[in-house]
Amino acid sequence: MVAQLRIYTINRGMMDSFLKLFNEHIRPLHDRLGIPVVASYTNADRTEFIWVRRFNSLEEIPAKEAEFRTSPERVALGERPQSHIAKMEVRVIQEVPAPARVR
Repeated sequence: MVAQLRIYTINRGMMDSFLKLFNEHIRPLHDRLGIPVVASYTNADRTEFIWVRRFNSLEEIPAKEAEFRTSPERVALGERPQSHIAKMEVRVIQEVPAPARVR
């Protein structure tokens, strides 16, 4: 499995609005496009939104991201998502399989 760990610093006072946008539009669109969101969090002071989305392979990421960006649903959102985000970090991560248990 390959995933993206995405860390967004949200503009002060905009977390509730961002969460509504994410849950009503962004997450459902990811689901429809076959990009599972496997986890999402806010940090304790609610300035960061941290989420993980999964892909089948590294090679799949560019095509899936392009499909997301050009979808009618995403285009209709315009700059709304970006207007909430002061900073964005994206890290590609790969699962480390657990070692086999020895009996």
